[in-house]
Amino acid sequence: MKYSGIGGQALIEGIMMKCKDDYAIAVRKPDGEIVVEKDTYVSLTEKMKLFSLPFIRGVFNFADSMILGMKTLTRSAEFFGDEEEDEEPGKIEKWLIDKFGERLEDMIMSAVMVLSVVMAIGIFMILPMLISNIFRMFIESDTIMAVLEGCIRIGIFVTYIKLISRMEDIKRTFMYHGSEHKCINCLEHGLELNVENVMKSSKEHKRCGTSFLLIVMMISILFFMVVRVDTIWLKMLSRILLIPVIAGISYEVLRLAGRSNSKIMDIISKPGMMMQGLTTLEPDEKMAEVAIAAVEAIFDWRAYLEENFPEKYPKGYFANVEAEK
Repeated sequence: MKYSGIGGQALIEGIMMKCKDDYAIAVRKPDGEIVVEKDTYVSLTEKMKLFSLPFIRGVFNFADSMILGMKTLTRSAEFFGDEEEDEEPGKIEKWLIDKFGERLEDMIMSAVMVLSVVMAIGIFMILPMLISNIFRMFIESDTIMAVLEGCIRIGIFVTYIKLISRMEDIKRTFMYHGSEHKCINCLEHGLELNVENVMKSSKEHKRCGTSFLLIVMMISILFFMVVRVDTIWLKMLSRILLIPVIAGISYEVLRLAGRSNSKIMDIISKPGMMMQGLTTLEPDEKMAEVAIAAVEAIFDWRAYLEENFPEKYPKGYFANVEAEK
């Protein structure tokens, strides 16, 4: 495997792919047409050098993924909102538009992101702690309690994914998630970017956000074995305050795993790859076409293959192929 620098996200009937500052969304509209839009996004780690330091950059890379992810997800939804746009806005909506104008959309996105983070902290950090605390009357060991809390956290996450995956729209999003991974794996394993090669590539990838979340949950167990406080309020506070630290370390582990072919990192990546079985599904060929369209908008995959797999694609290989046609 050769690192390509491409990352992505599943959207509503589409894919977002990003490489460096360039990103593109490809969405299949209801009429079957694939629409591709390209833009740039300068990450927080580029805007301030401090944010790019190891163990700090993880938090800001996560923030970048939230910001860009929400922006592109909203844009993909707009291709399916024609009927709603024809409806007359309500009184509250009119007042908000008059009051905030063009800033309204940014404000709504910011509010949604803040609410999402608060809910995630509550469900996946505070709730497992409260549930595990019930067993304190039976368990005296702080180490066992930390492991129990971690297992409950993982259990809640798996249950949550299982429940939402029953929704048809989420199933299709998970299929697009699979096509995103397959597309990147296709290139990073030295295959030409076409539907046939994408479909036979793996739907699991080391750099997936699902793997990141599992690493966060595993590292949190180690942290909470060491960080011990007496009252439940201090426990809640410790869970919240340690999130940036745990996220920073987890990002470095994921980053190293995504760039390494070592057996050790393969073993470390294995649980996360298995967890991706919950969030990625096998796509169809039409979804693979959408993923390919997104990659081709921001990445010269032919030059990448010639540079990283010269034994298979010597310099000028694709130019010669085109000339022969």
